[in-house]
Amino acid sequence: MLPFLIIFIPILGGLFVAAVDMNDTLRDRVVMAVTTVTTMLCLFLYTFLEGDKVLVVLDYPKLLPPFGVSFRIDWLSVILVTIASVVWLLVTVYAFGYMRTTDKIKRYHAFTLITLGATLGTLLAGDLVTLFLFFELMSFASYVLVIHDGDAQALKAGFLYLIMTIGGGLAFLFGVMGVYQLTGSVNFATGGFLAIDSGLSLGAFIGFLIGFGMKAGMFPLHIWLPEAHPVAPSPSSALLSGVMLKIGAFGLLRIIFNVYKFQFLKEVGWINYLLVAAVLTILLGSIFAILQTNLKRRLAYSSVAQMGYILLGMALLSEKALVGDVFHIFTHAIMKSCLFLVSGYMILATGKTDIDDFKGIGKRMPISMVCFTMASLSMIGIPPFNGFLSKWFLGLGALEVNQPLLAIVLLVSSLLNAVYYLPIVINAFFRKEEHDFSMIKEDSYKMLIPVVILAIATVFFDIIPVNVLLNLSEVTASTLFGGGFGL
Repeated sequence: MLPFLIIFIPILGGLFVAAVDMNDTLRDRVVMAVTTVTTMLCLFLYTFLEGDKVLVVLDYPKLLPPFGVSFRIDWLSVILVTIASVVWLLVTVYAFGYMRTTDKIKRYHAFTLITLGATLGTLLAGDLVTLFLFFELMSFASYVLVIHDGDAQALKAGFLYLIMTIGGGLAFLFGVMGVYQLTGSVNFATGGFLAIDSGLSLGAFIGFLIGFGMKAGMFPLHIWLPEAHPVAPSPSSALLSGVMLKIGAFGLLRIIFNVYKFQFLKEVGWINYLLVAAVLTILLGSIFAILQTNLKRRLAYSSVAQMGYILLGMALLSEKALVGDVFHIFTHAIMKSCLFLVSGYMILATGKTDIDDFKGIGKRMPISMVCFTMASLSMIGIPPFNGFLSKWFLGLGALEVNQPLLAIVLLVSSLLNAVYYLPIVINAFFRKEEHDFSMIKEDSYKMLIPVVILAIATVFFDIIPVNVLLNLSEVTASTLFGGGFGL
């Protein structure tokens, strides 16, 4: 029953917000209540994972026959549900301040709640069909968030996103059909169950790579991402990059470890397709980020590169790399949400979008830019920020499987991160203003508080004596590899 509540409370809340006329204050309270209750219910999922009881599957066979609908509660799903719901809550608080400038605020909050429910549905899905249904609902609901402004540029970017979503969904569906034809099952299994070397099996695997790779921003399926972010409201950008990109990574983790036998993927060499795509995504995402002058486009390409780390972590098929992989899912959600929220505040306050236009802004918005700097240093991977820890484990994983060149790729990418993040910080604090920012004040606590919390989180989980997130990442990696319970 709990998965149903977690999924459908926000979906029904979104429909309620869309259908009922309310004043701004009451609507904000309803949205906040729904998001908070959903987050609290997500935390209750940990009660299913006490001791050695690491898996609960809830089946509803009478829904959607002949497959039914099922929900799986394991370490991977619960951890990602937690980070998704907590980040969503913080972004919702920020949006109360940010979205006051739009006349479509009712539609925004309605579809944000629906997207939240669908996102949590994908993370709690217990089989491929249930995952597909919520994956599609999430994709189509988030389309409305991308085209929020409704101008020509937004509609153009939204159309590209929609086409890519439909194409990715069809590729995903082909993968589901292939798995069902080969095995007669669409459920997830600990350790996987598919180890058939055939054209259909390979085709299904490639279908999953395309479907989830598109959502994860994997090169060359990333093209919707740098178009969507500049036109979407900054809270939507934070959710798209901080949370929804991770759905693509989550889907690939399910395929590699809970559908196919990962040892089989290594033996036949199919995992190398993902490995090559991950390296290209890291390097080309970083190079294209350097070339951007628009702030949000640079952040968008940075998201592409950062998702490459996550793809690499799972493609290495190393337990150490997978620890870094899961930890980087946490870390990137925190870092990139912070960066997009600060960028949104800067753009809203100044009306500017290009990086060179923000020279001297650090003197007018010191809190925001300190938070931006902290998140940037974490993205680069400088200790003691969280990004260092995730890259450390990814590098160790590369060495563990005798791939030193991939460890070098990680180091080069950190240098490239510095090339495109540090100029933003230097412009803000050490360059003279070229525009009059004297009227700008950081006076929106609804926008500042979430940003500050996220900024603190970029360093908090690398300096605390007992690193809860790292421990959870180790447990998740161990269970995906079929190891013992290690928390």
